[in-house]
Amino acid sequence: MKVKNIIKYLFATFLMLQITACNNDSTEAEPLFDKSPTERLNARKAELNNALLSSEFGWKAVYFTDNTVLGGYTHLFKFSADGKVDMASDFDSDSKIYKSEYDIQLGSTVSLVFTTANRIHLLSESDNYPIPALRAKGYLGDFQFLYYGQEDGQIIFKANRNGMEIRFVKATAQDWTDLPKNLVMEQNVIGAASRPLFRLLETNDGATKHQFDFSFSAVTRFAEANSLEAGFSFSYELGIGYSPTGIVVNPAVEVGGQKLSVFTYNDADGSFTATGTGGVSATIRYSTKPLVITDDYKNLLSGKPQLVLGYIAANLYTAPTTSILCRSLLDKANATLPANQKISRVQIYFNSAFGNYIEYRFNGGRPSVYHNFTTSENATNKTLVFTHDSWDNGAAYIPAPAFLKELDDEFFNPNGMYIKKENFTITYSNPIWTITSFSTNFRITTYQL
Repeated sequence: MKVKNIIKYLFATFLMLQITACNNDSTEAEPLFDKSPTERLNARKAELNNALLSSEFGWKAVYFTDNTVLGGYTHLFKFSADGKVDMASDFDSDSKIYKSEYDIQLGSTVSLVFTTANRIHLLSESDNYPIPALRAKGYLGDFQFLYYGQEDGQIIFKANRNGMEIRFVKATAQDWTDLPKNLVMEQNVIGAASRPLFRLLETNDGATKHQFDFSFSAVTRFAEANSLEAGFSFSYELGIGYSPTGIVVNPAVEVGGQKLSVFTYNDADGSFTATGTGGVSATIRYSTKPLVITDDYKNLLSGKPQLVLGYIAANLYTAPTTSILCRSLLDKANATLPANQKISRVQIYFNSAFGNYIEYRFNGGRPSVYHNFTTSENATNKTLVFTHDSWDNGAAYIPAPAFLKELDDEFFNPNGMYIKKENFTITYSNPIWTITSFSTNFRITTYQL
């Protein structure tokens, strides 16, 4: 046989084999398409419906609407076959059970939709927002969950709004009973006024420990932890969810290749600890002094250029670095004033043409008052010491205003104040400075103006 004919024969044989293979593949693939798209969606709908009704005590979900800016909100659901759902949450102090309606809807996929108002909708209302940065966005939540299947007894959804994953786990009778304890735990996360002001996150990979400054915002249930070590630049941003025994964080803290997300509370020292294997752990605990003591106070001493630091209530009252004691003293001073005349600013001038002074500025047309002072340093403590000079109203000397005494006294602690230029901003691009008492839990957050 000629070479040319051999090649033709081999080529024809190859084609026949390919056609046979394709026919076999087609035959085997046919069962994949034995149902129409509508039939498949209906089957998924029935699957989800059966799952929702299968748990005796319903389902629990810690819903992290956006773990880059907000924490988690625990919701409990008990679904009924008549389209009703009992629901409770730890969104706020109201943990009572409310009834509403739900539906399993068909679209491009199957979704669970909470069709009438209930606790879940508090996270999706655009006019209900925790911080100015989320104005008109609310808590970034959703009430339509796209169904993605089941895994290890859990029902997996993704929010229609932003694709965040939500996992339903089977609830217990105790979950419903204990839900109010989440709000008790919230106070432990915030920290009692009797606890030290400073906190750190310490990780241990079984061989090496690392420490991070830790700050928590109760209004957003969000925490930040930044490395304290030179040459080790790392940070965590953590959404916080509450439980009766501690907290759950999202994303998890990764230590030594292990992901730690469940932290248990220790009331003896106020710490929260997550434990892995092989000595791996992460602990959030208190410190009695700042974790980083800077020389930033030297920028405010006599002879330095003018610097103005201003607390603006509208933006900085809720700042995580504004301490509970500071807020309580502001509230106490404001409580003595008419409703429209609250403290709007505490503005501190260093080395101005008129010297050093604290301006207390008010809303509602109430005139400012000024506390004049001199400065010195406590080099041992690395603090700035304010020394009283006089009070005035811009036109004449006045007696010290009694309603400001407790707040104002914090600035004049004889041991001085820690001064720190922070490495973050709030709402605006102005640098943030914190002023912290050496010996009390007072810390105020200010902009450099």
